[in-house]
Amino acid sequence: MDDIKQLKPLVLAFVGDAVHTLFVREHFALSGDYKVNDLNRMVKEKVNAGMQCKVFKAIESKLTDGEREVAIHARNAVKGQKAKNYSVFEYNYATAFEALVGYLYLCKKQERLDEILNLSLGEI
Repeated sequence: MDDIKQLKPLVLAFVGDAVHTLFVREHFALSGDYKVNDLNRMVKEKVNAGMQCKVFKAIESKLTDGEREVAIHARNAVKGQKAKNYSVFEYNYATAFEALVGYLYLCKKQERLDEILNLSLGEI
């Protein structure tokens, strides 16, 4: 775990973005007989800076000290960047969410990862 904590925060976010996207894609692919265009639309509604920011803000107070440290490090690693249609605030917290997901995935903390990823499917 110490090796994983030594990874750059944006590397954790890079991994976390892929894990989150795959989780949401798998969920929708297995939940019905949808056309690909519909699947893409549904995934975009859940995998974006705005939703990731909402999920992170909803769980922020429930993070362990280690999880909080990883997330804050990632949130502070992005300076002045923003995603299309989202504020710098939302982008920074989305990066924190992605880094947390990447960290949990690489540490093989599957139960905690599932808990957080399932929140990203709901309306927070």
